[in-house]
Amino acid sequence: MKVTRLLAICSACVMLSACSTVGYYSQIVTGHMKIVLGKQSVETALADQSLDEQTRHRLQVAVDARQYAISRLQLPKNDSYSSYYDTGQNFVTWNVVAAPEFSLKAKTWCFPVAGCVAYRGYYTREAAASYASKLKSEGLDVTISGATAYSTLGWFADPLLNTMLNRSDASITSLIFHELAHQQLYTRDDSTFNESFATFVEQEGLRLWQKDNPVSNGVDLVQQLAQRAERKRDFLELLNNTKGSLLTLYASGKTESEMRAEKQRYFEQMKSDYSQLKKTWGGYQGYDGWFSRPLNNSRLAAVGTYNDYLPAFAVLFRQSGNDFETFYRAAKALADLPLALRKKRIAELAMEAQSSSRNTTERQVVAAGSL
Repeated sequence: MKVTRLLAICSACVMLSACSTVGYYSQIVTGHMKIVLGKQSVETALADQSLDEQTRHRLQVAVDARQYAISRLQLPKNDSYSSYYDTGQNFVTWNVVAAPEFSLKAKTWCFPVAGCVAYRGYYTREAAASYASKLKSEGLDVTISGATAYSTLGWFADPLLNTMLNRSDASITSLIFHELAHQQLYTRDDSTFNESFATFVEQEGLRLWQKDNPVSNGVDLVQQLAQRAERKRDFLELLNNTKGSLLTLYASGKTESEMRAEKQRYFEQMKSDYSQLKKTWGGYQGYDGWFSRPLNNSRLAAVGTYNDYLPAFAVLFRQSGNDFETFYRAAKALADLPLALRKKRIAELAMEAQSSSRNTTERQVVAAGSL
């Protein structure tokens, strides 16, 4: 059960921290211990006759996704996701993300085990809201987002949670891939590297899974996942355009009042552009929830953490012959570089991705012209 390991880690955290953070680590211990002591094996959960059929189906999807991740994606084979815990709520934790009023660089928090990360997690929304209010009073842009899963990076056998199952078969599968990818590779003090790596493994794994499972639960996954990928590309392009405008604004030397007003105009324009984008999607509303909340720098920073390095990892995967084991070794070598050299290499890979994309577009234009 590794309870003693959790207590040892948290005791070390407390000893290395200021008294003001003892309460924070205490809520981590309490929250995680509740899950550790309350979880049951998946077999026991599935044998429960009172379990509703929808949860039973989704649990089996998660079990199959774990096995697929191990056998086809070469992700860690351990006891993670072989147990189940019902939190009784929609989210297991709430993460606070913050950024300066005129910067897209997320604030980081440093911990003895995980290193520095671009968020601070809480097991109750009330505690997250209280801390968010403190950061707002310091003039920071702040957002709170509910998390349906988190990884202990292989230190513990992470369970399946009811919060992970409130989604489609494909989304459950991709989430298992993402969380196990964190156990495959994690580097301290670089949230964007870690989350982009896990997101890339998730997406590439899902493409492979889709080929092996073209139909799931009566749904044509080839078409569904192609639409999902296209819409996400459009969404990220919209956000990146806004980020580019804001970065130019923040470096312009304008007064704070001028930047504040122009910043708001950019966010309003992004909302308007999203309304137009939805029309090209046939009215698809999947990102309405994201846009329904107040927009600020921390919202953009949070999305960037999961996506900014995807083009670089795509090139690295191609250079690895589209082989996962080779790719993991290449990504590990990249992670082992000093931070400055790592970012330089990632930038080079991203430039190669842009060049490849331009060449592909040019070939498509030429081909279209010859028809």
